[in-house]
Amino acid sequence: MIVVDASVLIAHLDADDAHHARAEVLLEAAGATPLSACPLTLAEVLIGPARAGKLELAMAALAQLGIDGVGLDADAPVRLAGLRTSTRLKMPDCCVLLAAEQVGGQLATFDASLATAARALGIGVAEG
Repeated sequence: MIVVDASVLIAHLDADDAHHARAEVLLEAAGATPLSACPLTLAEVLIGPARAGKLELAMAALAQLGIDGVGLDADAPVRLAGLRTSTRLKMPDCCVLLAAEQVGGQLATFDASLATAARALGIGVAEG
């Protein structure tokens, strides 16, 4: 399973994004590997389309990718606090790390700090 960060999904949805082509390559390379995202990531991705009146289009595009939501376990508050403290990343990034840990999957991101933290935690990073 690949847990996808907002940076990849936003780039995928926006043809004018500087990382759009890279996102397309990364998502195509995933092939049949299931894709997932935590709810906070999905909310981040949908903010721009919601503001632009294109929420339904964005939701359809995410559905076409087959993105499954990853619910966080009951111990998430404690684990998130630990990740926030140890990595110094923002909470949305910690949620992505926790989701990848929970599913034992790789992480797809264009955020260098998040990728570095993932590798330090033994989480593989999908490259595109």
